[in-house]
Amino acid sequence: MTFIVVTILASCLSAMAVHGRRRNWPPGLPTTRPRLVAMGGTYEGSHGHPSDAYVIQERLIAAADGVGGAELCQSAAALALGAVVAARPQHPGRREEDMTECAQVAHHAVRTASMSTPTMSGLSSTLDLIILDPGERPCVRYAHVGGGAIWHCAKSAAPRLLTTSHGEGSRACGIGQASGPRPQVGTVPLRPGDRLVIVTDGVLQALGVARLTALIAEGASPAVCLDRVYDEMAAVEPKDDATVIIADFVTV
Repeated sequence: MTFIVVTILASCLSAMAVHGRRRNWPPGLPTTRPRLVAMGGTYEGSHGHPSDAYVIQERLIAAADGVGGAELCQSAAALALGAVVAARPQHPGRREEDMTECAQVAHHAVRTASMSTPTMSGLSSTLDLIILDPGERPCVRYAHVGGGAIWHCAKSAAPRLLTTSHGEGSRACGIGQASGPRPQVGTVPLRPGDRLVIVTDGVLQALGVARLTALIAEGASPAVCLDRVYDEMAAVEPKDDATVIIADFVTV
């Protein structure tokens, strides 16, 4: 039963989004609405074992790359992301320190499944998470565990890699492992037109940091940029799943 539930969750996460109710905008209220406009997708690896999952909401974006055998990789990623969404770290009043707590919540979910269900033993996952905090001084909080990466592309500036990727060796201290996660967390101020990019390690292995940085620096829309990344991955045919999420910060 647990495996069935997790499988269903994995199939739903990549399409998860938040939609506001449509209504007339009340007079006197500001006409701006800070948010992240994002495009994302997973380029399926050639080995045929799904491992990645991602979620895109208005102020929460996350990606995970699961480990745990051919049939359970995506289950680990789905468990981690489901716990993150349930924790609602985008709630007002949250702090940078809460990102570490959020990673621990994801770790507990994956670890509990691994320890309590014999068929799911050995589950672990990476996690890359960004949370938009609007307000007078908009910023994004981020948390990173494992082999993925997060970029901040300030408008009219070169992309800046916010996180350190440790590749395959990072799984020893990842989400669900006995040693527990050691998340890298931080906060970055945002201005309209800034871009944030999340990738799993399948993208880094396929294209490399330098080429991917060049692609996301070209200033095209998220959709066009995602297409370009996909075109280049098609040429190299990565073995592992490769997830890319490109989000622009807008205020209108």
